[in-house]
Amino acid sequence: MPGKVPLSVVVIAKNEESCIEECLTSVSGWADEVLVIDDYSADRTAEIAARYGRVIREKWDIEGKFRNWAYSQARNRWVFSLDADESVTPELREELSGMFSSGEELPCSAYNVPLRNFIGNFWVRHGGWYPAYKVRMFLKDKFRYEEAEVHPRVFIEGKTGILKHEIIHRSYRDIAELIASNNGQTTLEARKWLRSGRKMWLFYFLYRTVDRFFRRYIGKKGFLDGFYGFVIAFTDSFYQFLSYLKYVEMVKFSSSKGQK
Repeated sequence: MPGKVPLSVVVIAKNEESCIEECLTSVSGWADEVLVIDDYSADRTAEIAARYGRVIREKWDIEGKFRNWAYSQARNRWVFSLDADESVTPELREELSGMFSSGEELPCSAYNVPLRNFIGNFWVRHGGWYPAYKVRMFLKDKFRYEEAEVHPRVFIEGKTGILKHEIIHRSYRDIAELIASNNGQTTLEARKWLRSGRKMWLFYFLYRTVDRFFRRYIGKKGFLDGFYGFVIAFTDSFYQFLSYLKYVEMVKFSSSKGQK
């Protein structure tokens, strides 16, 4: 439609009825396409999403592989990736509109966008959580993720730029959700190591656990965020050790299966 920014906003969602409307409202009306990839939600996620754009239902498997597939479904070359608990600020919307208004080719193949992350209503300003730049806008034929289970690496053909204005990210409702998320991600992390044949050592991970805490809490000034700064530094450091413990358990289990 005339006047719309020629990009596809792609949102991957599962059971996100509590937050997806805020996400989609922030991009509705100005983005040329809103595409929601729904992982067979059991709630009203798909129903809500259908009010704002196109919905495709597909089962999530490996994160990097799934995201690459999802972006390939977009109608436009330019893709803007959002999670269901994120929203575009009015300032970012205006920045994006200005970038495409001339009709000229943009100078970069991808753009990092700053994220303003929250736990509940608390904006986490330190500890590496702000501005927490991530590649969120890109040419889909110049961008791909590593096909890994969790924290996949990004591969980009061409230059990468930086946008000025922010995405709002409602990271976690509370500490319980933060811990639950870490529990799930550490399982995927351990599976990735096992699948890739990487060798892990206990003392290395003990070092990583301690080092990660002090870098997050002291080096990146997480202590300035008070209680939440300590919680983030602690859970982030323990993520390393918990991943290692799960990896060891998986190795033992796979070895015992092979001996039967």
